[in-house]
Amino acid sequence: MTDGVRVPPRWVVTTAWRVHRGLYRASGGRFGLRRPRPGRYGMFRLTTVGRRSGRERGVILAYLEDGSSLVTLAMNGWGDGEPAWWLNLLAHETAYARTPDGTQTVIGRAAVGAERDRLWRRWREVDPKLDDYAALRTTETAVVILETTAG
Repeated sequence: MTDGVRVPPRWVVTTAWRVHRGLYRASGGRFGLRRPRPGRYGMFRLTTVGRRSGRERGVILAYLEDGSSLVTLAMNGWGDGEPAWWLNLLAHETAYARTPDGTQTVIGRAAVGAERDRLWRRWREVDPKLDDYAALRTTETAVVILETTAG
């Protein structure tokens, strides 16, 4: 552990994800999404195409806004390995993002260089322990930019 940060056991993390998705579905999408505010991230639903199955896969993620783009972290609950949604985006870059403002088609990519540094600093403003949590992973956490498209 780094600087006292602690991640719950994996079963707790995955159960929380399942409960959140279940509440979202049961409420017809009325519960589970929120806009970001100063000092707080928002929550959105990302639908990707499974890289092996070819089926749509949905996940609820935290996000910040950067202009018209959404910015999220491929953190896998701070566990090792890349989250499935990120691997799906790497295979099929087009996805759908549903925020409280509606659904939009997005193209996903990893931020690099100065852009990544800038966006990481923005996330650190929301979560001052971000670096400590990221240090729990053996690989760098991708900062993912979802840019809206005309389609």
